[in-house]
Amino acid sequence: MIDVQHLSKSYGAIQALKDVSFHIDDGEIVGLLGPNGAGKTTTIKTLTGYLQPESGTVLVDGIDVLTHPREVQARLGYLPESAPLYPELSVQAYLKMMADLREIPREKQPARLSEAIYATGLTDHLTRPIGELSKGYRQRVGLAQAILHQPKLLILDEPTVGLDPTQIVEIRRLIKRLARHSTILFSTHILSEVEALCDRVIILMNGEIRADARLSELAQTSDAILVLQQAAPGIETDLQSLDGVRGVESLGAVDGYPAYRVLGTDTADLTPVLFEMAKAKNWLVRELRRDTQTLEMVFNSMNSEK
Repeated sequence: MIDVQHLSKSYGAIQALKDVSFHIDDGEIVGLLGPNGAGKTTTIKTLTGYLQPESGTVLVDGIDVLTHPREVQARLGYLPESAPLYPELSVQAYLKMMADLREIPREKQPARLSEAIYATGLTDHLTRPIGELSKGYRQRVGLAQAILHQPKLLILDEPTVGLDPTQIVEIRRLIKRLARHSTILFSTHILSEVEALCDRVIILMNGEIRADARLSELAQTSDAILVLQQAAPGIETDLQSLDGVRGVESLGAVDGYPAYRVLGTDTADLTPVLFEMAKAKNWLVRELRRDTQTLEMVFNSMNSEK
């Protein structure tokens, strides 16, 4: 659905994107994560044909965005960070106007409008001026206009920024429902947003991709946690002697039992070799598992390296 190769963009002396490449398949819901100023909005604007890069190629559904932006824009739904709404119009009048601008045939408009209104929960607000709606409902109106034409790709830029906790939960539920029918790419700097909605995340920092992986892959580490029933003399030296081990950290007592983090040198799972050593040394093992890390831990680690 999206294929980006070697994308670069500068604003004067500031390089917003530096040789960015990634691929998104049909049906995926992908979070574009990064701190403010990382290049997320620049990427979004380039994908949607609103911004010309200095170099690189962008294909959406096989169409070159840079040479055929109107064709691409007709195939996608886009909700920018500040939705382009007209506060004096009623919800119904605005959506009807957007249906006309999208060139949806008149005979299909009632069905398309009804589907978008129902999907976004706007049924009870059709006659209200948009300017009288809460920010959460204005976001719903923005989403409704983005899905009117049943796009194959939905691009959302910070869709929950400025919303209260209840509104955030409602918009997340809505995005999950929309993902049943569309590929979704949304940008955010909120870690919990990605964890709640995505299976895959692309992390941008300083205009460069620092990670592109499924959340389950990011959570894996080469480290292992070992908890014993009782202390074992010389255990740290024994563990350090194993191939693939770069260090051993004592975690003190976990629920009263001696615990250790065994640090691996690569991505291999250490638990099998630890189990064999424990069996050979007659250690009484209470717990042995591969360690995991949260998205916050991954993000903070990358942020500290920049």
